[in-house]
Amino acid sequence: MHTRPVQAEGVVKARIDSGDGLDALAAALRRDNPGYDVHVQRGERLDPAPSPRIAFVHAGAAKARIAPSGAGSELAVGDVVCLRPNETLQASAPLTLVVFDTPEPLPPELPAFVRPDWDPRITDTPGGCAPETGAYRRILLTWLATNGPYVYHALNAHRVRISDSFTHYHPREGGFAELFLVQMAGPEARLLTSAHVDAIESQDLDAERAARLFESHPLAAGDLVYVPRGTAHRGVGGALVQVITLPGFRPGAEIGVDHHLRALAERLDVSVPYNVKASAAPVVR
Repeated sequence: MHTRPVQAEGVVKARIDSGDGLDALAAALRRDNPGYDVHVQRGERLDPAPSPRIAFVHAGAAKARIAPSGAGSELAVGDVVCLRPNETLQASAPLTLVVFDTPEPLPPELPAFVRPDWDPRITDTPGGCAPETGAYRRILLTWLATNGPYVYHALNAHRVRISDSFTHYHPREGGFAELFLVQMAGPEARLLTSAHVDAIESQDLDAERAARLFESHPLAAGDLVYVPRGTAHRGVGGALVQVITLPGFRPGAEIGVDHHLRALAERLDVSVPYNVKASAAPVVR
């Protein structure tokens, strides 16, 4: 029997190891994203399914092979397996996989295995949640070929070390849902979220409401956090995360609000969290 998940403002946080909250998270994901699903698979085999699947290695290390294609690779934490309909994954040792069913066929040129720490075509690309020079941010699946070698529009992913991201949201129309699969986390790691984007952008807030804009969700290795479209969010404190978007990361659908938050803080003389570097002007990516 799963315990009640941590929920606030549409955000759902689950635990991979215990399964707490996974049913509720999957239900929210299916509700908001028709044609998608997510589940956790543990063991040496991932049986065939009728839909394309993207499987994230969350724990374990093994040699793996896909049938009937015969593609094979080493696998470790951080790697991704791209499975076409009716393909089976067999591993030489138990793995914990976070598996997403997707509604769109995988492109023929997309490889079966994407290994961000071992693929010479994948290099550090600062931006998004980690804009600083020298940031660890590796793009596994992308919307545009200019951002990375492996293009898939139904689901995008990048593995990134987040220390202090800018505050942003993805629009309900034309945006995307986002998930954070936490693989390492420092003691101060947390995700700040707010469902009050309209009030933030309109500045229609008094000091009392402005001080209560955000919920703080502590992050630990093994967390999976679902952030629906239209929810402002910001990662702080240091965590290594697979950032997964459904569908892909559409250009122009990452809208910053730190300039609005700074204006609120200064006008109302109230403590409102915001990223100082991103607060000088509007940010849209």
